[in-house]
Amino acid sequence: MKTPAHSPLAPAEFAGRMAAFGPFEAAPRIAVACSGGPDSMSLALLADHWARSCGGAATALVVDHGMRPDSAQEAETVVAWLAAAGIAAVTLTWPGPRPASDRQAAARRARYALMRRWCREAGVLHLMLGHHRRDQAETFLLRLARGSGVDGLAAMAPVQEAGDVRLLRPLLDVPGERLLAHLKCEGRPYVQDPSNDDSAFARVRMRAVLPSLEREGLTASRLAATARRMARARAALETAATAVLARAAAVYPEGYATVTPAPLCEAPEEVGLRALSRLLACIGGNEYTPRLERLERLYGWLAEGRSAGAGRTLAGCRIIWRGERILVCREAAAVRDPVAAFDGVVWDGRFRLAVGEIAPNGSRVGRLGREGWGKLQRERPELRKSDLPAAVRYSLPAVWALDEVIAVPHLSYRWEKGNSMAPPVDEIAFLPARPLSAASFDSPAGFP
Repeated sequence: MKTPAHSPLAPAEFAGRMAAFGPFEAAPRIAVACSGGPDSMSLALLADHWARSCGGAATALVVDHGMRPDSAQEAETVVAWLAAAGIAAVTLTWPGPRPASDRQAAARRARYALMRRWCREAGVLHLMLGHHRRDQAETFLLRLARGSGVDGLAAMAPVQEAGDVRLLRPLLDVPGERLLAHLKCEGRPYVQDPSNDDSAFARVRMRAVLPSLEREGLTASRLAATARRMARARAALETAATAVLARAAAVYPEGYATVTPAPLCEAPEEVGLRALSRLLACIGGNEYTPRLERLERLYGWLAEGRSAGAGRTLAGCRIIWRGERILVCREAAAVRDPVAAFDGVVWDGRFRLAVGEIAPNGSRVGRLGREGWGKLQRERPELRKSDLPAAVRYSLPAVWALDEVIAVPHLSYRWEKGNSMAPPVDEIAFLPARPLSAASFDSPAGFP
């Protein structure tokens, strides 16, 4: 029997959905992203009930983006509502200046980074997100409007491995009306984000179009079902792309790769494009893959061989012919700004620093750059004979203090002139946001 679209989502039904994501560890500890809106508030209540029933615990993560004057007060209110429901909650604050453009995308990146870091430090393995059926339909349409291929049209995955935490979306095929009905049955308050009605944002404009599409049969349910089918296709293609990369690519701890183009170009085009896209995301330290049309141009350039020219750039990477292979390395000018050097910090979306003790005040991790490489050569002339490709040198991670390079682990370098300045760096490990071989993008067994 079909469940009525406005019936509350009951805890027992939610528990059945969670079973599809299992098995979980004994007494699971989970985090729940909670903005205070009806969807995330309902998810927090359901997740807390489920976790307690398993002998575990849930913690709601409330992010204060600081993008509205009353955001701090709003976050405080949401935490109080959650406490009244018996749910532990933590407020996470976005530090630093706010961008002048593309603010929603920047806020989303910051939100995920803050929540993932909290989960990592708290030892929590699962982060729940409240995206539901309409969110999935909107994502599908937004990707369609951008000309996305199978990857984009697969929209959001019910389960996604993010390196340090597992992202779970148990509500992707649930109508938002059922979540609101559940919240009302529980008698719990919620907030409405004014940006949800701001037509300056593409998602809001797409949401306004949905009723017209539904009259033509393009319902949210059908769009979400199409995204699920695309996810199955994506999983099969990813398996094939992984096999191609295993034959074609070698990845190095300095954060670059060498590739034999033939396996990519001889594979079915969709598989070859996928392999190339994953390679660029890995070396470029990006969460997202490059636009399909740009990727197709690069793929065609590779197929033409060395006669097509010496090099190209895409997605923060340089792609350069070296003999019969290509070098894929980080574009030095595209690396991210330096960050304070402390144990566990991630720089450039690719490197994680491990230090044995607290680094000196003011030290930072950033690119070695032309200036740093020049200083190292003058101090250690033998580095000029290094086998490290010249294009890789300037983007190497280095620890700086004031204007001095004090450690470059990939070159086995530590500043000897002032040991008190040099932190005991154990390693700077290449751990990209998108590894070359990732967990498959698919629904868990039994998920609708």
